[in-house]
Amino acid sequence: MSTPDPHHDENSEVYARGMEEIRKQLGPMADAYIASLKAVCPEFAWVNVTFPFAELYTRSVLDLKTRELCTVAALTVQGFSLPQLKLHIKAALRCGASREEVVETITQMIAYCGFPAATNALLTAKELFEELDKHAESAEAIE
Repeated sequence: MSTPDPHHDENSEVYARGMEEIRKQLGPMADAYIASLKAVCPEFAWVNVTFPFAELYTRSVLDLKTRELCTVAALTVQGFSLPQLKLHIKAALRCGASREEVVETITQMIAYCGFPAATNALLTAKELFEELDKHAESAEAIE
């Protein structure tokens, strides 16, 4: 495990802005996600919070839903980032994307990454949708 960089102040404005943004997108799991990264490499966690979330996702040209659908597309094309794809599909849904928009974004990527990567992405989306449905059914059963 690497040692924390003393210049990375978690009370700084940029870190606070990044954490606020990541919480919008990941919801209750945001803090646990960053803590898991920090446990392995504090520097990696810092960069993850401050660069994409404080700097990119907070820009005003694209709305958050569009940014997350772009992220879903990019991760689909990579073909090997399925855990991150699952995380960002969930974030896209939290930011207002429909399941149909997520699936259509993945389907569009067939032309850019081929069927194997798009199929893996589609099956990852299916797995997440089933988890969300099961969780929703469990919550309804408790009520």
